[in-house]
Amino acid sequence: MKTPPTPERRDQILAELRRDAEIRQKGYRERALRLFPHVCASCGREFSGKRLRELTVHHKDHDHQNNPTDGSNWELLCIYCHDHEHEKYKSAGYVDGSAPAEKPGPSPISNPFDKLGDLLKAKDVEPGVEKKNEG
Repeated sequence: MKTPPTPERRDQILAELRRDAEIRQKGYRERALRLFPHVCASCGREFSGKRLRELTVHHKDHDHQNNPTDGSNWELLCIYCHDHEHEKYKSAGYVDGSAPAEKPGPSPISNPFDKLGDLLKAKDVEPGVEKKNEG
């Protein structure tokens, strides 16, 4: 069986717990939970009690360092909608959240329609024939 902590150790533990709570209160999640209603901004589900942990803070610009005090870069999303939002972001070509992935170059296989536009333009304007202005 464990022996109870000494009064000095107990005071030290309580001080550490208070300090940790203050640090958490200053964190953007705690600030967002104070600023916004506990509702997922995407699906509209409400969260309270133990289920509040399922509500996450999503950075609208995907920059976790951008944490304005007014919360303008945050929205509360449930864990499912948050995952979906990041999957949409990846699908749009943003790999790590900073820049879109490079677009693939031209296909190595030849395209039979490559010069079609040029051929059609050449047919529209025949040498020696003027177009009539329709109006």
